Amino acid sequence: MHAIWKGSISFGLVTIPISLFSATRSEELKFRLLRKSDLSPINYKRVAEVDGKEVPWDQIVKGYEYEDGKYVVLKEEDFKRADVEATQTVDIVDFVEQDDIDPVFFSRPYYMVPNKGGEKAYSLLREVLETTGKVGIAKVVIKTRQHLAAVKPRRNALVLEIMHFADEIADLNSFAIPKEVKVGAKEMEMAKTLVKSMSDKWKPDKYHDDYRAALLEMIHKKVKSGGKDIPTKAEPKKRASNVIDLVEVLRQSIQKGGGKSAARGKKKTTAQAKKRAGRKVS
Repeated sequence: MHAIWKGSISFGLVTIPISLFSATRSEELKFRLLRKSDLSPINYKRVAEVDGKEVPWDQIVKGYEYEDGKYVVLKEEDFKRADVEATQTVDIVDFVEQDDIDPVFFSRPYYMVPNKGGEKAYSLLREVLETTGKVGIAKVVIKTRQHLAAVKPRRNALVLEIMHFADEIADLNSFAIPKEVKVGAKEMEMAKTLVKSMSDKWKPDKYHDDYRAALLEMIHKKVKSGGKDIPTKAEPKKRASNVIDLVEVLRQSIQKGGGKSAARGKKKTTAQAKKRAGRKVS
């Protein structure tokens, strides 16, 4: 795995040399658009909106639409003039309680790996964050953009989690979300019973992408059949209702064991689908 960024963590007078590695990976299936008649791949062209003519790269500039249909062109020197100094440093400016940060601010995690000579200071920072329950709030420039980020402990590692700035978070008040709705005592007790019956320890390996597994299974079947359509049984769609008898729904859910019985019944099928999803399409 290649490091996407190399630099250092800085707080106070402490500097820790590190490399940054992506902590996640995308498992989405990628598809190409094809021409139906001969399955020829479709390529995209850069065309001008006004006349539909293709535009070569050397004739393309970047513009900002400041009014409807009106643009100001920005050149490379304009971007450089506005660019913040890329110091290759994760500059910690504050330490805050992790529990005080709304999870909606967190966006994308990266593993921070100490470079030679930085192991002791790296371990010290990780341990002090773990002990105090705090995270470091930092600013870092990756490629050409400045990011807000949190330096967090995770097991024996430090994680840099890219965050949203406050003005990037949608205001909850702009949505039609009920603020105060009276809930009956019976409904609350039954809801607590249902939550208790469905409670379990957090086991991330327990959860799988069922849609991806089913889609890959269908792809394998289509490949095996030479691309022919796979017959499917039409299932009647359930009609949604806006009228909910909450007590009755909770009662039925509790009787069914909170859905655990159904989950156990699907366990074997899910395992088989996961196994099939691991095979390469050939």
